[in-house]
Amino acid sequence: MPTPPRVTAVVLAYRAEPWLERAVDALLASTGVDVDVVLVDNGCTDGAVDRLDGRDGVHVVRPGTNTGFAGGCNLGVARATGDLVALVNGDALVEPDALAHLARVAQRDDVGIATGCIRLADEPDLVNSAGNDIHCSGVSWSGGFGDKASEHAVARDVFAASGAGMVMRRDVWDQLGGFADSFFAYYEDADLSVRTWQRGYRVVYVPEAVVVHRYEFSRRAEKFFLLERNRLQMVLRCWSGRLLALLLPLLVVLEVGFLLLAVREGWWRQKVRGWAWLVRNRGAVLADRRAVQAARTVDDAQLAHLFSADLLPGNYEPPPWWPRLNTVVRAYWRGVLRLL
Repeated sequence: MPTPPRVTAVVLAYRAEPWLERAVDALLASTGVDVDVVLVDNGCTDGAVDRLDGRDGVHVVRPGTNTGFAGGCNLGVARATGDLVALVNGDALVEPDALAHLARVAQRDDVGIATGCIRLADEPDLVNSAGNDIHCSGVSWSGGFGDKASEHAVARDVFAASGAGMVMRRDVWDQLGGFADSFFAYYEDADLSVRTWQRGYRVVYVPEAVVVHRYEFSRRAEKFFLLERNRLQMVLRCWSGRLLALLLPLLVVLEVGFLLLAVREGWWRQKVRGWAWLVRNRGAVLADRRAVQAARTVDDAQLAHLFSADLLPGNYEPPPWWPRLNTVVRAYWRGVLRLL
């Protein structure tokens, strides 16, 4: 009988975590893999981490502060002992064979990330993410959101993985440097996925790897700040100079449009804060950009087919003028493709 792959699952805990113990139990009950769990306490307030501490197969890391999703995952992976690392949300339950399916794909030499079929906990026949989409503006969203899972039953390459349920080889994680700590939360999985493709690895959606996620799209002010800051941070780090130059007029127009949308919806201060952060930290962002661009082995012309041509986030209700915007952006993107 072949030796099962060794997988370390990294799980973060922040504030109240009503699903955390169930999530860890599900991971430890995984079949077809030799699994342990590294649990990072980012400030759990309901005692769930304390109750799990000392359990066989569970290793608790207590940084003493909230390190964010990016920093917490980096800390957790640093303590991992498995040849493969899984990232699973503390409010997500893996099916017994989910890690084995993800590990099987992640072990292939040309695969960088295997991402699961993330389902909505309230309606587990519906998709939360079947791999995530990325637009040329950097906007990323949960691919297939709200679709029937049966519509996404075939494995395929996707642009981005979902940090709610994914597996990588540890050596690939180390090669890529893990998440960028500066992201703190949101877009770190998109940024890592783009860099994965740029280094010649694929990101693969694995439909058999089912993860049920207690998903909620919150509208906290701080979230909008992080979303917009990190979207632009990813674009500035990962898009080549040629792609940025070709997209510059479109990006400027879209930034004005996103600001007007933020004014309408009441989060314009967070939008402006994102710009201000990028200006204040421009030296670090440019240094990161130089490192990311120097390490890439695949140019944007080879990756252009991965971008979504339309802005179609399924978990967001767009304003009535959105289809007209998509028509203009789609036409502009076609022009960019001819010049890449």
